[in-house]
Amino acid sequence: MDKKEEEIKKLLKRVEESKKGNLDLSSDEDLSIAIMNLISIEEHFFFTGAKTEKPEYFDLLNKTREIRKELLKKLVKEREGENYCISKHLLAASMRLMEVGTKYLSNGNKKEAEELFSKSYDLYSLFWGINLKLIDISNIKKISNDQLNVNDKEKSVFKKIQNLINKIIDCCKE
Repeated sequence: MDKKEEEIKKLLKRVEESKKGNLDLSSDEDLSIAIMNLISIEEHFFFTGAKTEKPEYFDLLNKTREIRKELLKKLVKEREGENYCISKHLLAASMRLMEVGTKYLSNGNKKEAEELFSKSYDLYSLFWGINLKLIDISNIKKISNDQLNVNDKEKSVFKKIQNLINKIIDCCKE
């Protein structure tokens, strides 16, 4: 068995173990959404401070940032390389695409909205794929299409990650 096949078997074993343990990440999912909103609040404080030229908005930005940093550390356990920063930006981009998609939807642009929602969920799934260690980004230049499962018919790396995330995370568990 070659090294790539061994890695895939290890990954699948971790996924199976996660499913057996009834992994309940509903609180972590809620926390990730809260972090997305904190990132948006930071942005709003920045732009409001810049537009009004009132430095007290930057103080509020800094306080919000400290809360966001503290909470993000609860989700991003692996601090190797730039995983923390990558995770923050994945959540931020996911939230932004979701918000723009919602605006498109309310303006009757359903197709464009659905495309943005799909991209938003791709990024959100990638966040979880990295932080649940379903994919290892430490030494990769490109995620190959067969990294997650050699027997998987799905072409998209994002779709593969989404399928795994959907299988192991149940946000409706109480």
